[in-house]
Amino acid sequence: MKISVVIPTYNRYEVLKRALTSVFAQTHSPSEVIVIDDGSRDETAKILQDFPSIIYRYQNNSGVSSARNLGISLCSHEWIAFLDSDDAWHEEKLALHVSLHAAEKELLFSYTDELWIRDGKEVKIPKKFQKHSGEVFSQCLSHCIIAPSSVLIHKNLFEEIGVFDENLEVCEDYDLWLRLTCKHKVGLVEQKMTIKYGGHEDQLSMKYWGMDRFRVIALEKLLAHHIREDEVREMLVQKYTILLQGAKKHQKLEDEKLYKERLNSLTTAY
Repeated sequence: MKISVVIPTYNRYEVLKRALTSVFAQTHSPSEVIVIDDGSRDETAKILQDFPSIIYRYQNNSGVSSARNLGISLCSHEWIAFLDSDDAWHEEKLALHVSLHAAEKELLFSYTDELWIRDGKEVKIPKKFQKHSGEVFSQCLSHCIIAPSSVLIHKNLFEEIGVFDENLEVCEDYDLWLRLTCKHKVGLVEQKMTIKYGGHEDQLSMKYWGMDRFRVIALEKLLAHHIREDEVREMLVQKYTILLQGAKKHQKLEDEKLYKERLNSLTTAY
């Protein structure tokens, strides 16, 4: 199986070296490695000196979705693995994906379990992020249980479901996985093959209050296309309620008005 690896990065030269080292240590070697530099102002361009075999592309800062989408467009092979530049892989990760897909040829998407590291120590993963295989749409509704760094995906799926939504600053992965899992079964490599390092200040998940503000956009898109309406509507009611409480707590009057109106509209229409 020939695999293209896509790594978006922004001002992360030092940890990018760690990520790439884990890629080139794979027992199943990728066929190409593409690094998309999303407008870095540090020494990221020097990565070509460290790893001269990679494909390196620079773009003006446009966000992680844009960077991943550019990477997808450059891929030469049918199978694509993503790796965020602050994460890393166990050396057997790609090999276990290959074994899984060889055994279950109908699968076009798989992901692995994760190891979470904070301040150099492993931390326990909350139960809400428990991994599932098969039809996992329902399990993906509340939170994003699939990390981009953990996946292997067939390129044809992007032609069917579209690519990452570049209008979403965060939760773009949650949005894409919902579009995928509402139509396709997924495979799971149960071993912890993806290593996620948390706690640093430039994590997008630490940049915004109320991450559900972005998740509801993805859910609203599904509802507009009449996809799994009962489940999606139920989850939207839950998330609008949470956002309304958060807006009141933080005295965000415009947000309070917005989510009160959306909640009323959703609950009175049905």
